[in-house]
Amino acid sequence: MKITTFNPLIITKDPESAIKVFEELGFKRHHTKKDIGDTQTTDVRMKDENGFYVDVAAGEGEWTMIRINVDNFDEAIEFLTAHGFRKPRHERASQTVDTGSSRFTMMVSPSGFIVAVSQHIKNND
Repeated sequence: MKITTFNPLIITKDPESAIKVFEELGFKRHHTKKDIGDTQTTDVRMKDENGFYVDVAAGEGEWTMIRINVDNFDEAIEFLTAHGFRKPRHERASQTVDTGSSRFTMMVSPSGFIVAVSQHIKNND
């Protein structure tokens, strides 16, 4: 398994306020993905001139986690599980979301920090 990106992911009830803060810090909207999962969430990926990323998404609560994009989703989940990570207890948060262009799920470490594991599905046609 190879990690392809690694950055903070902020899930918040007020994404526009968080986005504004990061815009004032020099981040620009890099990519927006809409209609994610059964809650139809929107995720805004932001990037600054140094190549740093932060993702901001609308959600029911306030969560900050580490987003890890990998080249092999199943291998990443297997690795984390072997190291004591588990799915969140909340039913919606424990789901794996498949958008067609990516797969995403959350995992919680034994000490309680959260990682958001994702893999972009590449179309090789």
